[in-house]
Amino acid sequence: MVEVPSYQDKKFGSMVRAALWLVTVVGEGNVFTKAQLRDAFPDVAQIDRRLRDLRDHDWRIDTSRDDPSLLQQEQRFVTKGADVWIPGKSKAPKHKASLTAAQRAKVLQDDNYLCRSCGVGAGEAYEDGGGIELAKLNVSRRKVLILDESETVDYQLVTECKRCGVGGGPDREVDLGALLELIEALAPLEQRLFAKWIDADQRSFSPIEKVWGIYRTLPQESRAAVAKAISDMAD
Repeated sequence: MVEVPSYQDKKFGSMVRAALWLVTVVGEGNVFTKAQLRDAFPDVAQIDRRLRDLRDHDWRIDTSRDDPSLLQQEQRFVTKGADVWIPGKSKAPKHKASLTAAQRAKVLQDDNYLCRSCGVGAGEAYEDGGGIELAKLNVSRRKVLILDESETVDYQLVTECKRCGVGGGPDREVDLGALLELIEALAPLEQRLFAKWIDADQRSFSPIEKVWGIYRTLPQESRAAVAKAISDMAD
């Protein structure tokens, strides 16, 4: 069995020491608190950030946003990733390298400052009746399977709100070839309509779709009232 170095060995960087602490003190599957982490590294000012950096090396560390059973101050060490204390293993893959401010700004601009998953804009309130929560936008990486003979995998940047990004993981995969096949299978009229949505960067909803969207949000008693009203109209 290979001996794992001590997390107290200061010849290692803060991220590596945090990884060693998780492995030797916390253990996979167990919960720890932010206070315990900071107590273990009183000499490191930003140990929380160094811990998050481990996600770029395929370490899974859940917060209360990922796992509702956790308290806000708790995190769970789910699975270990690369052995970052071994020389050469601490370098993040190219597609997980940190983004520059200019890169982030360009992606946000290209995406019209909208979450590409739900369409909410920066600072807008979510329209789900769950209390006032304003959207915050981040830039995420999306794994895209390119349509060619080699089935190349690319990692492309996309704007995503914080809510949509929770629990999604960094490697959501999109099969571009499969999407294009679905588009090709549409009727010509549907393809033209889809092209209009692309040009406008938004989908226009018909009156009946808007009514259905409101109906779906209703409590059971109200849904029953609507169903009865529709039945009475048909009589």
